[in-house]
Amino acid sequence: MQRFRILHRTYYNYTGDVILGTHRLLLRPREDHELRIESFKLDVTPEANIYWHRDVEDNSVAIASFSQPTSQLAIEVDMVIQQFNSDPLDFLVAEYAVHYPFVYEPYDELILESYRLTASPQELARVQGWLKPIWQPGQAIQTYSLLQSIAEKIFGDMTYCVRNEPGVQSVSETLDKQSGSCRDFASLFMEAARSLGLAARFVSGYLHAPLMSQEIGTTHAWAEVYLPGAGWKGWDPTTGKVAGEDHVAVAVARLPESVPPVGGSYKGAQQSTLDVGVWVTPLD
Repeated sequence: MQRFRILHRTYYNYTGDVILGTHRLLLRPREDHELRIESFKLDVTPEANIYWHRDVEDNSVAIASFSQPTSQLAIEVDMVIQQFNSDPLDFLVAEYAVHYPFVYEPYDELILESYRLTASPQELARVQGWLKPIWQPGQAIQTYSLLQSIAEKIFGDMTYCVRNEPGVQSVSETLDKQSGSCRDFASLFMEAARSLGLAARFVSGYLHAPLMSQEIGTTHAWAEVYLPGAGWKGWDPTTGKVAGEDHVAVAVARLPESVPPVGGSYKGAQQSTLDVGVWVTPLD
């Protein structure tokens, strides 16, 4: 078991007073048998009325509403989590799904249908062409090896870059540029998996990068694929590896744009700037 302290600070500064609309905060990690929250503290300034609920993906969502004008919105989270996923390869895939291609069981297929929807026909054709060096119709391959090869291809062929602008690049844009952010790489991985008929979803969270633990970081993104017998298993194409002990999942969604850590609005003619800092520090 590994313990991490995570500090996540988000500051919106405005050129004058504004009226804040309701904000949706996805900042509390997803607890399960691999991750437990030891402590969690959320501070919002100006004072906000906050209530929590679970969304359709079972993400923990905080809704913040405000009653006073302000020139700054500060959202700070300080948490300690316990991570038990020290061996991410310790899972068993159902016998019928060990090798690809395979077909999901009818009950699973019904539930997973929305996670298998691909992009436009043009984007689908582009992804399928990009996948040809890895897999072609009629070829039998170990399912794990196929997914690992996709993650490694993105990691090896493309250049990572920090993109502060909102949104996710299209698959074609990422393939044309041969570069992107973690969320762009996760989106490409998802589309590649879906083009093969596999269920995939987007994950937003945090990553402990040992070489950068003392520097200001940001949130991270990767993808998960549903493997019968094993469940949702994560792959991080930004690192080319299976998601493991250093990955802390906060929110999952079928679409990447559905789970920004902070989303909201304000009224007023003022301009705004955004500053974000994330620190993930191992304890003990």
